[in-house]
Amino acid sequence: MRKTILITGASSGLGEGLARAYAAHGRDLALCARRTDRLDALRSELLAKHPGIRVAVRALDVNDHAAVFSVFEDFASEFGTIDRIIVNAGVGNGRRIGTGHFAINVQTAQTNFVAALAQCEAAVAIFRRQKHGHLVTICSMSAMRGLPKHLTTYAATKAGLAALTEGIRAELLATPIRVSAIFPGYITTELNAGAKGLPFVVSGEIGSRALFAAIEREPTKACVPAWPWTVVGWAMRWLPLRWVARLA
Repeated sequence: MRKTILITGASSGLGEGLARAYAAHGRDLALCARRTDRLDALRSELLAKHPGIRVAVRALDVNDHAAVFSVFEDFASEFGTIDRIIVNAGVGNGRRIGTGHFAINVQTAQTNFVAALAQCEAAVAIFRRQKHGHLVTICSMSAMRGLPKHLTTYAATKAGLAALTEGIRAELLATPIRVSAIFPGYITTELNAGAKGLPFVVSGEIGSRALFAAIEREPTKACVPAWPWTVVGWAMRWLPLRWVARLA
């Protein structure tokens, strides 16, 4: 069992939901995000409900790459070992390409890919030193194919993260370090709570439980929830692009 779990972007959304799921299963947690007030409130909640666990929190803006390495190492020193690191922090912003919103798109690219690279670098350095660990990257079903409208840059960053994850796994195949890429479908979070017509959407609670179960299996790849997103993923890869584009 992976006992100590580090989660980035843990102050809201999927990160917060995963923290609650792991706490309910008695795991120790290293939680980081920008909003420390929310992290502190989450820590208090989890310790009140599950007094037998340890929960440490740190402020972290993942675009501060030096801080990523520092915070991860601080957690490793505090807990002695980190068994699983979940690279979850990201943003959902994006605009149509060529419409004058380069600054927003480049921020999305930097947060979802370059900052994720920093997190993977820091995580794998710890795991190499420990000679064990499980790296998990939270990708997206949008990574399956290029998408139009506001999703173009977002989908590209998640596809890049998926490829990065597979490359890391290829590098570590002969080691005890495990690497998983997780592809969530539509799960209700603060970022999409007002969105209408999302296909196959599930609540944050259901989605977090499904994510927890998938990660515990330590797969190389997993679409979450498995039904119907495994089938949808296959269709996204192989159907004509004009059909896939309707999902955006």
